[in-house]
Amino acid sequence: MMETTNGTEETAVEKEMKTGEETATMKIWIAVDESAGSFYALEWALQHLFLHHDYDATDADKLSSFTVTVVHVQPPFQPTYTALPVGPILFATSGMKESVMKAEEESAAKVLARASELCDKHKIKAAYLVLKGKPKEILVEAVEQMDVDLLVVGSRGLGQIKRAVLGSISDYCAHHAKCPVLIVRPQKDKASQN
Repeated sequence: MMETTNGTEETAVEKEMKTGEETATMKIWIAVDESAGSFYALEWALQHLFLHHDYDATDADKLSSFTVTVVHVQPPFQPTYTALPVGPILFATSGMKESVMKAEEESAAKVLARASELCDKHKIKAAYLVLKGKPKEILVEAVEQMDVDLLVVGSRGLGQIKRAVLGSISDYCAHHAKCPVLIVRPQKDKASQN
């Protein structure tokens, strides 16, 4: 932010509106999953990245110099094969696969519906996208393919041991994405409320 002559802070959008210059549309992706940390990141981004002001109709077009896409990544279905102590190995049946895939689709719909409610609450128009694959890898690949300008991700607050064993999506994206990555860490008291 920049400070104006009257001592108030001025956003980049406000500065652009004063100069009348056109800029390219900035593509912002916000990744969400079922976790409280991802929804905290979405809420934080909606509150802090997109400031709301009362501009007249001619200025409203200039405020749409960004697009917001809320992205949810479904991990691939990985059937587990269990060897029973007294019998054969159990394989996932096609009916079982269909049930799991239907449950995953319903889960994704719930996540995006919740995200849509937050975007509506903050009066932000957003597109919604579901990708399938390993979340950290598919996010990095997709932001490069779609020429995304900023990726916002939450942090689950994994400890060092869990992060080393499981891997952190936010850490992976920060190190491998070809665009800036904003990692939003939840405040201790707010994360526990969600």
